[in-house]
Amino acid sequence: MESMAIRQSDVTQVSSVIKAGTARITVEYTWTKDMDEAFLDLQKAMNPFAQNKDITELKITQHDANLSPVVLVGMSHQSITDMAELRKIAESYIRNELIRLEGVAEVTLSGEEVSTLTIQTDPYKLDAFQLKIEDIASRIESNNQSISGGRVSELGLQYLVKSSSLFASEDDFENLIVGYKAIQQEEASGNNATGTATANSNKAPVFLKEVATVQFLNARPENIVRINGKRSIGLSIYKEMRFNTVKVVDEVTRQLAVIENALPGYHFQVISNQGTFIKSAIGEVKSSAVLGVILAIVVLFVFLRRMGTTLIVSLAIPISIVATFNLMFFNGLSLNIMTLGGLALGAGMLVDNAIVVIESIFRNQEKGLSIKEAAINGTAEVANAVIASTLTTIVVFLPIVYLHGASGELFKDQAWTVTFSLVSSLFVAILVIPMLYIQLSGKKVKLEEVKSIRITGYSRVLRKLIQRRWLVIGMAVLLLIVTGLLTPFIGTEFMPRAESKTFTAVIKMPEGTQMERTSAAVGNLEELLYAIVGGDSLCTVYSHIGEGSGSENAIFEGENTAMMKVILSPECTLSPEKVIASFVESAKNPDGLELTIQQDENSLSSLLGSEGAPIVVEVKGEELDEIAQLTEEVKERMIGVNGIYDVITSVEDGAPSSYLYLSAH
Repeated sequence: MESMAIRQSDVTQVSSVIKAGTARITVEYTWTKDMDEAFLDLQKAMNPFAQNKDITELKITQHDANLSPVVLVGMSHQSITDMAELRKIAESYIRNELIRLEGVAEVTLSGEEVSTLTIQTDPYKLDAFQLKIEDIASRIESNNQSISGGRVSELGLQYLVKSSSLFASEDDFENLIVGYKAIQQEEASGNNATGTATANSNKAPVFLKEVATVQFLNARPENIVRINGKRSIGLSIYKEMRFNTVKVVDEVTRQLAVIENALPGYHFQVISNQGTFIKSAIGEVKSSAVLGVILAIVVLFVFLRRMGTTLIVSLAIPISIVATFNLMFFNGLSLNIMTLGGLALGAGMLVDNAIVVIESIFRNQEKGLSIKEAAINGTAEVANAVIASTLTTIVVFLPIVYLHGASGELFKDQAWTVTFSLVSSLFVAILVIPMLYIQLSGKKVKLEEVKSIRITGYSRVLRKLIQRRWLVIGMAVLLLIVTGLLTPFIGTEFMPRAESKTFTAVIKMPEGTQMERTSAAVGNLEELLYAIVGGDSLCTVYSHIGEGSGSENAIFEGENTAMMKVILSPECTLSPEKVIASFVESAKNPDGLELTIQQDENSLSSLLGSEGAPIVVEVKGEELDEIAQLTEEVKERMIGVNGIYDVITSVEDGAPSSYLYLSAH
């Protein structure tokens, strides 16, 4: 399958993770590849393997950011602790109320339990009545069924005939006859002088309740969900691909509030919410852009000292932004973090051309020209310079749209937005500013008007520097060299680390550990966290024990794995970094507990694959045993490096096994 996958066009890498009975193969393509076409080609190439009888399931899925839930909600009740009862409400009412919302694709439950009828037989009583488990199962199957008996016609109407003997309660099962027992009855014969007794063999029914205990019990759950140590049910809400994340999250949040009011005693707690990061990021960019525009206007007034001129230049900013929105619309761009960042970046540049043009117009008017002539001559004098300066700025950003890979996908929209804003500001400066000056100025400006700020000492400094031009050039070259030498000390990273008071702990116990023991270990870690932060009121801990946590490493999930999502409250004085460091140091366990910490950043980091470990060392070779030995050596050396913690390897220990060797003799 790997060799077939690597033969596909535009494939860059094929990797696989193999576990007993399960395997996951990841196929990576170039950024320019049409993924719909790649999906169909790969599906066609894998079809022959689907016919293999040894393969029970072959599933091909395409990586999508929407595969992770947009909202993760914890559901609990004040008094109900039976997860089967909570499941009934969650499935029959809450799930239906959420899934009917526009944009919600699916709602899945975790931590629920299912009530099942359990029949616990007594092996000694079965032997006494000469019954077997198969006999009881056969009796239940033959009596608990509904059979169609055809149709009956009467008075022109047809009736369906059904024989129904379905069991509805525990009593129905308990009173089921599963066999018969023989009884001995002695009768004295009056005609027989010897008093000989004759034994008549009769049979009495044996009911299921005589050989077994019948009761409804909750089946063993696939996973366990707790919020601050209290058993709960997790609701993972997924959105449809074409819908806006923030809109879907807001709809879900409003509906949860309505449901909480309609169901007294039930409590819903939002654990993770993709819309929070998006709204906060866009809000910060918006406020930064508005603040930048305001500061640009203030600085403009400080230097020009003219209210009318400042007003004219200030009007150029919203006009240019509206024009930029039009160009973005026709180019298929939306308002997101990158495009708003481009607008914020171009906000200061929008007034540059306007200032140059209006200053030229004002200078011509001071020479005695009429307002109309000053506007025409002043704009014509600087038009070439304004166009040249704008184009030189555009050519810096425009090549970014031709970048390939993640960088191109990330900054392409921003480059287009900056380009559109600069083009708009150019047209506004050349066409709109002269018109506004004519309309708002009215009459000639008097020469006694307040003059703008002039830096008088600049000319003297410039004359001295020109006399020592080789010294200036040498200093500039020296500064360039020093800057290049300082670059390695600055540090580089793909994505900036966002401030977040949330982190996730992934726990792995030794293979073969049962869920109950894993749950107890997670409970100890929860208490440890409360002790570090100073109480459960300062943090929320959402624990998911077992498989089904929704992570991309689902192939490794089982009863020995768990996930803890820790949300520090705003009142918590400790930083997430200090909490993580103390938690990792205190949770060191020699019994094989592995703890991996992931600090939650944003969905963009997840999409671009930058949320993994900062340092990854790959050991390649032919022999698996040698690779495992070398990997352990590399791990030991990395542990000794200052500043590195939580070093783990992907070499997994096998599940505990018992071998039974049969003797041929």
